[in-house]
Amino acid sequence: MIIQNPFQILKPEERWYPSESQMDAFQNQYEKLLPPLVYKIRKAVADWREQDYKGISKTTKSLFKFWFQQEHSVNEQTFQFFFSQREAIESIVYLYEVAKAQDKINYHLYDLSGNVADSSFYETWTRYVIKMATGAGKTKVMGLTLVWSYFHKLYEEESKLSKNFLVIAPNIIVLNRLQKDFGGLKMFFEEPFIPENGFEDKNWLDDFQITLHIQDDLKQISESGNIFLTNIHRVFFQETVQETTETTFLGTKPKPNADTDSGLDLGKVLRSSKIEDLVILNDEAHHIHDQNMAWFKSIENINSKILLKTGKKLSLQADFSATPKHNNGAIFVQTICDYPLVEAIKQNVVKTPVLPDMESRAKLSMIESTDFAERYGDYMELAYAEWKRECEERKDGKTPILFVMTINTKEADEAAAFLENKYSEMRDAVLVIHTNENGEMADGKKGKKAKEELEKLRKAADEIDKNNSPYKAVVSVLMLREGWDVKNVTTIVGLRPFKAESKILPEQAIGRGLRKMCSLQTPEKLVIIGTDAFLEFVEQLAKEGVNFEYSPMSLNNANKNTLLIEIDVNNKNKDLQKLNIKIPKLSPKIQKNYKSLDLIDIESFDNELLRLKQYEIGKDKEIIFNDFEGNFSHKTNLEDKTPDYRNVIAFLTKSILRENKLLTGFELLYPKVEEFIAKKLFVREVELENVQTIKNLAEPAPLTVIRMAFKKAIDKLMIMEVENPKIDIAISLLDTKPKIVKMQSFLIAKKSVFNKIIGDNAFELEMAAFLENKCIDVISYAKNTINENGVNFYIEYQAENGNISKYYPDFFVKTNEKTFFILETKGREDLDDIRKINRLAVWCRDINKNQTDDTYNAVYVKQEEWEKQKNRLKNFEDLWAIFKVL
Repeated sequence: MIIQNPFQILKPEERWYPSESQMDAFQNQYEKLLPPLVYKIRKAVADWREQDYKGISKTTKSLFKFWFQQEHSVNEQTFQFFFSQREAIESIVYLYEVAKAQDKINYHLYDLSGNVADSSFYETWTRYVIKMATGAGKTKVMGLTLVWSYFHKLYEEESKLSKNFLVIAPNIIVLNRLQKDFGGLKMFFEEPFIPENGFEDKNWLDDFQITLHIQDDLKQISESGNIFLTNIHRVFFQETVQETTETTFLGTKPKPNADTDSGLDLGKVLRSSKIEDLVILNDEAHHIHDQNMAWFKSIENINSKILLKTGKKLSLQADFSATPKHNNGAIFVQTICDYPLVEAIKQNVVKTPVLPDMESRAKLSMIESTDFAERYGDYMELAYAEWKRECEERKDGKTPILFVMTINTKEADEAAAFLENKYSEMRDAVLVIHTNENGEMADGKKGKKAKEELEKLRKAADEIDKNNSPYKAVVSVLMLREGWDVKNVTTIVGLRPFKAESKILPEQAIGRGLRKMCSLQTPEKLVIIGTDAFLEFVEQLAKEGVNFEYSPMSLNNANKNTLLIEIDVNNKNKDLQKLNIKIPKLSPKIQKNYKSLDLIDIESFDNELLRLKQYEIGKDKEIIFNDFEGNFSHKTNLEDKTPDYRNVIAFLTKSILRENKLLTGFELLYPKVEEFIAKKLFVREVELENVQTIKNLAEPAPLTVIRMAFKKAIDKLMIMEVENPKIDIAISLLDTKPKIVKMQSFLIAKKSVFNKIIGDNAFELEMAAFLENKCIDVISYAKNTINENGVNFYIEYQAENGNISKYYPDFFVKTNEKTFFILETKGREDLDDIRKINRLAVWCRDINKNQTDDTYNAVYVKQEEWEKQKNRLKNFEDLWAIFKVL
């Protein structure tokens, strides 16, 4: 059974493994289902992770700590890398840094099949292949790899990695997608790729001085690092070719000996004295499936040039693909990690594919006719109906896209005409992308005007996800089978069969629709409709573990897999203005006040005083230091001499700064820590240079006292309460956008602006039913939904751990036009719950001080007491009398 949480660290035995029937379907050809090296690498990496990354460089350890052990927020939402992304970069680092598995000799150690031959590894440099399902975030792993290599080269002596990167895309479509992340180095600074200055005593952000060169825009080569982002056909330029639809979207086929008299002259770049090493990152790298292909030959040529110039090989080649397979279906042997589509679907990382059930399929027929409407009318009408249903259910501003795959350009035109002529909303809203047999636009236009039209076409395809895009459908002969990674495709209709000679894989055929439109919490479906031949082709994915959902589909069948929570605008029995609730937002009452750390007064500390333990020094010659969380940090050997106590004080000072999320202040805090340890930590003053003192500082008890004493002092110094916070804005429930959620228990709401009320648990639904059905003194109420398209009302509070956190109350209740209640329900109570409720009471008092028009009150209903009292409660006034918070 696959674990459904995509963030949870999984053991190798918890991953998907082919069943006996799936092995039979592939005639026991293991290499077509699982890469032969992956299981043993997974096992080695899992054991290594358990050992706290033993043998890793200090730089990499710091990066891992920042990436995977720190809390991150992006656009005010909690951010965390998927485990699949974490495992991918861990695998790369483990093989490169720890196992030193950098060539085919070492790879054999991980071969589970016993069938991998030396001849399978035709490169002579280090090459790792990362297999991850479409939509699972390969670009993020590419970014992690780049950042790791950059800082390893910068901070680690004798590093064989590089600060120079060649990022290669197979076509213009993929290049445009990569530009969205790499352009302006946006991804690296807007997401948690690079630690903040001061983290682990390094100025990471300041030191990330890298120059981005995109396609032909070649800037001056920088000695501090370069990213060359390019389409493969620019790596070695060929003679000028006429630009067609095909070249515009996919680029021309590379020629290893082509001219370089225009555009990016990579040969010139590599001859530069500033480029002595290079890491190559290939996207959609299933194209490199043959050593005779121009893409591989180009990289081989690059390696030769660097080797000739410096005597060193390419630092690393990392290839990324959802389908790194040879023409015979075998997965590349260089694959070191695998996140298959079956796991991505189960973990809700991508959309769930849904096919018509057998009864629905039986109602579809393809009539042998030259008329497109007669031949494919059933499929097109059903696809439109499913697309239309998705449009009606979303209501969140996003435009679902219908994607049609046809056999040839003639049928592509006919499919577009069918949609535009039959359905009014499709008129002028269908984007057709195809070529004629000469690779030119179907109308045969050439010259400047044709090039301008091609550019418009490419731009339209690239921006189809945007809310202002006029397009609702795309028709193609599958030229966009890769790279066109938009999120809004919700319905695919396949009107063409695929055979082995097409060199198209089932995952590629549906890949354009797998990326999700919304967050992980929102379930999404990809409806797949098509001819029997097409559906049978797609269903081959079942052999690889993918469990399709089969649903009845007809013009009148509604989708019952999700719920739509929205403002009930179509309910004529509701007065939405009367039911509306406005919740004022106060400016933060609890804030960080960044006063100088030199105001800390250790004489005011009321910490526990410890006895100084005495150790037999000659018996134990090592001191092992752990951080505040108990994780191994470093060890000191006493055999030669007593360690310098100043290094220990520095270590503890940095730990305190990290614990309190402070980027600066080392020089101010260090003397405070030094004085505290010497005078206030133990029952008597101690000599810091004494080895007994130093050994005591490695023990858990002193570490805990140091940690808590300084945290308390820093919180007191830095976290302050504003006496009179001001009202900033008011949240109106009527401004809440529609929200799609998983099918679950719900309540039809008559006394709410929302059509339905859902709860995080049964107790919340029971409370909603009480407010709805029993409280005649309640005018309206609403659940405080959070995350994407939720109400998202929160109050900041100081958590038990001292940090400032967000508290989201459960319900809003309105008993008259001027009286409102914020209601919290709770099952088992913890210390933070008490803090939240106390903060809620203060918030209500502050709101009532700020204005006199309305009154806000706090209600706290504990489930245990509710069970005792609920049968006696006749209305909200009774509830308020028992559960009010003063």
